Amino acid sequence: MMKQFPQQFRFAAVAAAWAAAAPFAPGQPVPASSLGITPGTGANIATVKLTDPGNYVWVLQSSTNLTTWTEVAALKLHNGSFQQGILPSATPGLMFRAVYDPARQTIPSAVTNALLLPGSPFNYAAPILPAKFLIQPILGQDNMPSTNVITDAGATLGRVLFYDKRLSTNQTVSCSSCHLQSNGFSDPRQFSVGFNGGLTGRNSMGLSNARWYQRGKFFWDERAATLEDQTLRPIQDSLEMGMTLPALTNRLAAEPFYTNLFTQTFGTPEITSERIAKALAQFVRSIVSTQSKYDAGVTSSFANFTAQENLGRQIFFGQSTFSFVTCAACHGTDNFVPGTPINNNGLENPYVDKGVGALTGQAVDEGLFKVPSLRNIELTAPYMHDGRFATLEQVVEFYDSGVVAHPNLSPPLRVPPGNGAASGTPLVLGLTPQQKAALVAFLKTLTDPNLATDPKFSDPFNYGN
Repeated sequence: MMKQFPQQFRFAAVAAAWAAAAPFAPGQPVPASSLGITPGTGANIATVKLTDPGNYVWVLQSSTNLTTWTEVAALKLHNGSFQQGILPSATPGLMFRAVYDPARQTIPSAVTNALLLPGSPFNYAAPILPAKFLIQPILGQDNMPSTNVITDAGATLGRVLFYDKRLSTNQTVSCSSCHLQSNGFSDPRQFSVGFNGGLTGRNSMGLSNARWYQRGKFFWDERAATLEDQTLRPIQDSLEMGMTLPALTNRLAAEPFYTNLFTQTFGTPEITSERIAKALAQFVRSIVSTQSKYDAGVTSSFANFTAQENLGRQIFFGQSTFSFVTCAACHGTDNFVPGTPINNNGLENPYVDKGVGALTGQAVDEGLFKVPSLRNIELTAPYMHDGRFATLEQVVEFYDSGVVAHPNLSPPLRVPPGNGAASGTPLVLGLTPQQKAALVAFLKTLTDPNLATDPKFSDPFNYGN
């Protein structure tokens, strides 16, 4: 069956028309395919743009009379979308269309045409790390297991999986849909959008330097014991991606580029959920941020900092006259993560979202949430597990004077013992506007300017030109 799109766009001497049919199985979600031809730029007279979650082959044709059609190209989609310029022709008045032909679904998605990978793999296995990362306490925060050490091939496979929409049941959502590279691998929306349009219950936290978290657990409520465990849960979640693991392994096994990549990584082409989890975990752990202004400052006694940034650094680490400030107590080391504790930061009482307490049912666990790294915090707004704060200024204001009394409030956020009736109450910092601005300025020095654009962490699929 052919669905007709009667609209025509005319530009210069060229008219565009198109037709389409999407062969989705009965009873399955049917995301609409979209096909369009728009005026081109430069040498191209037009650009054909295709969106098709089914990753089918579309045949681009031209005609002068809408009766006789000549094939221009067969366009294979590899991850839901494709665009290609149409070069000028000596024939005046050409019209174009893209059609779906069941008999033409023979172009495979191989590594050479589906992916844009470098000739030599990126270096994931041996990143250059600052000296402090190689000694305690950061060394002890490394959660990479000996059974899944990062390799270049494994992280490359994980990168492809991370960006592949095949991991969702209707092939419209990937891991990267909720963890955007440009946003420090977090989601700029308060709540992420699942495969069927539903919203997640929590904000998607940033992934940079996830390798260094001493507790080794993942999700805001730490319900995943390892990163390998975590990677498979959103795939199977009924709201986020809606897949089953058998359906996923069967789908990936049908793609030639995956059998090739799994062979390179594991020695055989077999695709299993365990191997998928390992590859995804390798890629996530490879997202290492060590090129921030702060990192440069560590090796130069912070001579590269402005006076405002240095003031903010002193406040953050409780130095000099700011010994009452406890930011570093929950965001310690040069990875800005906690040690062994999990914390309640006094957002509210009672908590709407009880965090760990919702899993255990224990009152002593209410409001306990994972403390993520502050690296690239400038990129990962909004903030907190529920994305309630839109800006770093709001976050600083909260910790300055907005912490709420709660039975489980973490000790660093309480007035220390020995202060009379105030002992144990929420700590009020009383920073001046200038000091708050300095603290925000310091937090922005944790931004790695390369992370948001580094090609080794970017989408590897071929979407045409």
